[in-house]
Amino acid sequence: MTLFKKLASALIVITFMLPASAAEKLNVIASFSILGDFAQKVGGDRIELRTIVGPDSDAHVYEPKPADAIAVAKADVVLVNGLLFEGFLQRLIEASGTSAAVVEVSKGAEILNDPAGGHYHYNGGKAVFHEAPLDPHAWQSVANAKVYVKNIQEAFCKADAEGCPAYQANAKSYDAELDALDKEIRETVASIPQDRRVFVVAHNAFRYFEHDYGVTFLAPQGVSTDSEASAADVAGVVREIAGQRATAVFAENISNSRLVEQIASEAGLKLGGSLYSDALSKPDGKAATYIDMMRSNLATIRDAAGS
Repeated sequence: MTLFKKLASALIVITFMLPASAAEKLNVIASFSILGDFAQKVGGDRIELRTIVGPDSDAHVYEPKPADAIAVAKADVVLVNGLLFEGFLQRLIEASGTSAAVVEVSKGAEILNDPAGGHYHYNGGKAVFHEAPLDPHAWQSVANAKVYVKNIQEAFCKADAEGCPAYQANAKSYDAELDALDKEIRETVASIPQDRRVFVVAHNAFRYFEHDYGVTFLAPQGVSTDSEASAADVAGVVREIAGQRATAVFAENISNSRLVEQIASEAGLKLGGSLYSDALSKPDGKAATYIDMMRSNLATIRDAAGS
C-alpha cells in the first residue's frame, strides 16, 4: 500500500467517527473549478461543495492529496469531466473507497476528436499514452456547458429527490443565462474581421470555441499539458503563424507564459493577454465564474483583434 493510500485510509476512519451535522446538505465533489461553478449554480444552498483542482490550477497534471481522498470518501455525488481530462481520477477514486455516484458530466455533449489521435497523462509519476481520440475541453462550447448543467441537475435530483424542484428551477434559470452568453459571443465574434480571427495559445484547449464560433487557434501542445512542446512543435507553429497570418499570441492562466513569449518573439507578434482555459480565476479575479471566464476570454480576443 502506498503512503498516499495509508494516509487516506487512516484519515477516512477518523472522519467517519465525527458527528454528522443536524441539517445535512448534499455533499458534492467537483473535480475542477469550472465544474464547481456549474454545481454551485444548480445546487445553490442545498449542497456542500468541495472542488479538488482549484482556481488557476492545471487538472492535467494535478497530484491528489490524502485530504482529497477523505473528501471523496464522504461525498454523495462526485462530478467529473471524463474524456481522460483528470489523469489523477481513477487512483483517487480507488484510494477513497467511495460509494458515491461518479458522474461524467460531459456525457451527451458534442465531443471533438483529438487531432493528434491521443494524448499523454501522468499516472503515478509515469507518462501513459491514451489512444482515445477525444478532446476533453468540451466546456469551451456554451452549448456543451448546457449539457453539463443538465447532467448535474439530473445527478442532484437522483441523489436528493426532495430538492429536485429547486435544482430544476436553478438549472432553468442558469440555462437562460447561458443562452444569452452564447448570443453575446456570436455577435462579438461576428464583429471581428475574418482575417483577424487566427490566434496562438499554448495548448489545444480552445477547439470547441473554435468549432462553435468561427475563430482559429494554433498551439504547439496537444489537448493535454502533460508533455512539453518540442523545438519542432514550436517551429511548426511559427510556420503556421506565417501561413495563416495570426493576429496575436495568448498566455493561459494555468501555465507559465514562457513558451508563448518565445513564440511571439520568433513570430514577431504581440502578446494579447491571457485566456482562461482549464480553470477559473480566484474569486477576486475577472473569471471567478464560468460566464465571467467566457466573457473575459471574449473581451481579450476582441481587443487583441483590434475590433
